Amino acid sequence: MTEKLSPDAKAGVLAEALPYIKRFHGKTIVVKYGGNAMTDEHLKQCFARDVVLLKLVGMNPVVVHGGGPQIESLLARVGKKGEFVQGMRVTDAETMDLVEMVLGGQVNKEIVNLINQHGGKAVGLTGKDGNFIRAKKLMMENKDNPGDLIDIGQVGDIVSIDPSLIALLDTGDFIPVIAPIGVGSEGETYNINADVVAGKIAEVLKAEKLVLLTNTPGVLDKAGTLITGITPKQIDDMVADGTLSGGMLPKISSALDAARSGVKGVHIIDGRVEHALLLEILTDEGVGTLIKSK
Repeated sequence: MTEKLSPDAKAGVLAEALPYIKRFHGKTIVVKYGGNAMTDEHLKQCFARDVVLLKLVGMNPVVVHGGGPQIESLLARVGKKGEFVQGMRVTDAETMDLVEMVLGGQVNKEIVNLINQHGGKAVGLTGKDGNFIRAKKLMMENKDNPGDLIDIGQVGDIVSIDPSLIALLDTGDFIPVIAPIGVGSEGETYNINADVVAGKIAEVLKAEKLVLLTNTPGVLDKAGTLITGITPKQIDDMVADGTLSGGMLPKISSALDAARSGVKGVHIIDGRVEHALLLEILTDEGVGTLIKSK
C-alpha cells in the first residue's frame, strides 16, 4: 500500500524531479520490461503509468519486453519443457511458433493496451516490421569447452537494427513497444534475448539511458548485498567465480556493451518495486546498480 503523502511532501517530490526532467527532456530512454513487473497486476499498472509520464514530460521511452513466464506457461500447456543454455532459451521450430505467438501477439498487445489505457499512444512492433531487426543464427560458444559451438535452434544474433521506424514513431508522440523477434536474410524468424535487443537498440538510438527491470534489487555480490555501481573488471571477476550466472549473463553482457558504446546511464533495477522506473530516472535515490563503462 502506498503511503499517503502530505501536500508539502508531494511538492518536494515534484521539485526533486524537475532537474531530471530538464536534463532528460528530448532524450531517449530504452526500457527492458520483464520479470514480476510483467506478471503482477499492480506493478503492471505502475509501469504503464510511469512510461506515459516519462513521455508526457518530454522524454522518448522505448519499451523492449520479454515474456519468459508466459512462454513457459504455453509450453507447459502443449506438453513441452523449456530448456536453457547459458541463460539462452533453446528454440526449435515448434517452440519458435509458440514464442512468436506469445511475444508478438499476447504479451505485446497487452502492454500496448495497458499504456494506451493510461493515456499513452503505444504501438506494438516485432523486428519483422519494416525488417528493422535483422538477425542471423546464433551459435553459442561452450563456456566449459572454448571453441566448441552449441546449436540452440532458431535463436538469433543481431546483424543490424534500422532506427528509422522508431524515430518516425517518436516524432508522432507514439511509444514503441518492441517484441524481441528478428528476421533473417531469407525471411526466417529468430527468437532473440530481450536484454540483448534492448542493449543494441539503446546503442543504435544513442539513448541517454538503458534501464533493465529484473526480479532482484540489482547486481548482488556473493553475500547477497546490492552493488550500486560496478565496473567491467568486477563483472569479469563475478562471472569467473560464478557469482553472476544463468539469466543474469545476457543481461549484464548487454548492459556492459551498451555502456561501452556510449549509452550514458545503464541501470539494472528492481522491477518488483512500485514505480521503479520513476524512482531511477526522476529521483536522487535510484533503485539498483549502475553499470560503469570502465
